[in-house]
Amino acid sequence: MSPTETNVHLFRMINDLGKQHAYLNPAAIFIAEYMVFILALAVIVIWITSNERGRMMVVCGMTTFVIAEMMGKFAGRLHSNNQPFAELTRVNQLIEKTVDNSFPSDHTILFFSFCVSFWLFYRGWQVLWIILAFLVGISRIWVGVHFPADVLAGAIISIIAGWTVYMVVPKISLVHALLARYGKFEQMVLSPLTKSKQKKSNKL
Repeated sequence: MSPTETNVHLFRMINDLGKQHAYLNPAAIFIAEYMVFILALAVIVIWITSNERGRMMVVCGMTTFVIAEMMGKFAGRLHSNNQPFAELTRVNQLIEKTVDNSFPSDHTILFFSFCVSFWLFYRGWQVLWIILAFLVGISRIWVGVHFPADVLAGAIISIIAGWTVYMVVPKISLVHALLARYGKFEQMVLSPLTKSKQKKSNKL
């Protein structure tokens, strides 16, 4: 079986699950389309509530995403294919998508960029982030908008970029200096609010 045939075969196996287990389709659609908003909210919450290490993790995630996206665009010039619903028949397409080059998967790049970065900084239970990234990748196949090769390429690109960024960016003194300055600025902005709350609580 050629790589192209294997790619199509694996796509059929996963995409046809939506026909066999239609009750799971709403969950697949939610993960494929809307989990990105939960990731964005998580990044904001981590940034607001974390110390310098947590913020460094977010910086590395964002840097990884930018680098991985550039790598993805380059990979897309070396190879291109349209979405499965535009190339194959009998595809169980569950979400609307314009036809363009779907290699590699941008959604997979986004999630693996952040989730791999989160896992590298905080191992252990943070493996749940990796599981979430895999679920997003599988869901994009399930809903009919990406081939397995699109997802696999996006994951590999993000893992390579994520590991490289993790090994380099936290060692850059300028990044630490900027995070420290931001921390001081945040304290300066928030200190009046904190004092106001303390005065109110003392009066009560």
